[in-house]
Amino acid sequence: MEILKVAQEWARAEVFSTRFFIIFAILFFAASAGFWQLGKTELAKAYVIPLLVAGVLLMTIGLGLFFTNKSRINQFEKAYQRDAIAFSTSEIARTESTLKEYTVVFKVVPVIIIVAALLIIFINTPTWRAIGITTIAMMIVILLVDGTAHARMEAYAKQLITLVNQDGNSQL
Repeated sequence: MEILKVAQEWARAEVFSTRFFIIFAILFFAASAGFWQLGKTELAKAYVIPLLVAGVLLMTIGLGLFFTNKSRINQFEKAYQRDAIAFSTSEIARTESTLKEYTVVFKVVPVIIIVAALLIIFINTPTWRAIGITTIAMMIVILLVDGTAHARMEAYAKQLITLVNQDGNSQL
């Protein structure tokens, strides 16, 4: 039963964390609207579309993760009631797989930031500058939220392994 509690706590924390993608998406939408309404220079006007696109991407990520993790809370209980050992095994496998995916994210996102910074340096047009700066801002948001999610996933994986190993599955 302890494994179920730990799994549900992790899912609730993920639901809370994904709200930050949604909050940042709203901020990007607000910034886009602000530049659209108040932007006087060519550079300010160039931010409208990139900020809107970044907002849509962050909102899509946030809503997708929110609903996925929200439904997991109930699914965990059903899966645990059906077969606690299979649930534990599948959760450990899922956490290991997810942790490997985070390794890729933490390598790819910095490369995207570097490419965006190079765009700012070498292409001196307002549109490309706005795209580069917006991309860097969006990638920083992703790194911030995913960094905390990665740490949470590591702790969750360790808790699962500890609980499964304690007393030869007696915690199930």
